[in-house]
Amino acid sequence: MMTSAKQINRFFLLATGPLLGLLIALLIGGAGGIDWSRSPESFAPETDIPQMAGNIGQQLDNAESAAKLTAASIKETTDLYQMTTTTISAIVTSAQQTAKQPETIYNKRITKKLGTPYQTIQSDKIRIELYKVNPGTYKGYAMKVKLKSPDAMKMTLGKDKLGGAETTLRAVERHGAVAGINAGGFADSGGKRYPLSTTMLNGKYLTGFQPTYKDLFFVGMSKSGKLIGGKFKKQSDLDKLDPSFGASFVPILLKNGVKTAIPKKWQTSPLRAPRTVIGNYKDDQLLVLVIDGRDENGSSGATLTELQSKLFNMGVQNAYNLDGGGSSSLVVNGRVVNKPSDGQLRPVPTHFLFFK
Repeated sequence: MMTSAKQINRFFLLATGPLLGLLIALLIGGAGGIDWSRSPESFAPETDIPQMAGNIGQQLDNAESAAKLTAASIKETTDLYQMTTTTISAIVTSAQQTAKQPETIYNKRITKKLGTPYQTIQSDKIRIELYKVNPGTYKGYAMKVKLKSPDAMKMTLGKDKLGGAETTLRAVERHGAVAGINAGGFADSGGKRYPLSTTMLNGKYLTGFQPTYKDLFFVGMSKSGKLIGGKFKKQSDLDKLDPSFGASFVPILLKNGVKTAIPKKWQTSPLRAPRTVIGNYKDDQLLVLVIDGRDENGSSGATLTELQSKLFNMGVQNAYNLDGGGSSSLVVNGRVVNKPSDGQLRPVPTHFLFFK
């Protein structure tokens, strides 16, 4: 059937070929371009018509072959594109995995110094690992925290008002947090408990900025979810760090991986005590230490020098001593993990809370 159709098409081309040629000539050159004085013998003889038709047929065959070749080329190009896309996707995946290797290696190195976590909490927003700390001279807990989202950590006020105070357990329960620790120091006045010095909540200063004096420092989180802290003489210096929240206490233990001088007063008063410390690693993971002690008379718990060395040896870069003694508290999954030295949790004005 295909052969017959081809023969019929060629027949019509043979029949109409001369007429088409004449029309084309007239269009291009105009009727005046024909030399009518030429003798009939000077035009192509009738015997040349089959040859001309054959040439046209050959050209059609060539065009068909070229079309088939083009289609094959397009298919090859499409296949090559798909292969290239698949290869690029594999390269991107491999690159992403390779990029994560240094982070994974670093995390294994710092985790090795903590031991094996006895509890892990994992979500899209946060990862928390709990460890026991017992070097022989004191006992306590370490909580390593990776914030996957800036809103996975917040600071709250006791009873949500300035001058209010509540236990860390109560704060965790009220705000639906998965974990919490006590935060900055405080001063009592008129039956109320107020945060000490510069305190920020939701990016605002609660009682205004107070320049650092004596050994006080400010510690908190930036709006991007990074631990920030230090001594600030001017508000503009603190504002440059884009703080979201934070509280104040004494003293700083580590700054940029270097041990800082611990004021003599804080080396001996008290010598040992329950402690709460917060710090960060190079990869911005947080480390919280909560150390137990029987009381605040200096006979049990840890010294700040001991904790400073412990944190330094674990690779912590910046570390800040939070309120301790009876204020030290660690709550995870609705349970008080440490043993408060007062025999029960102390109501305090500020808490650092962690959310799933």
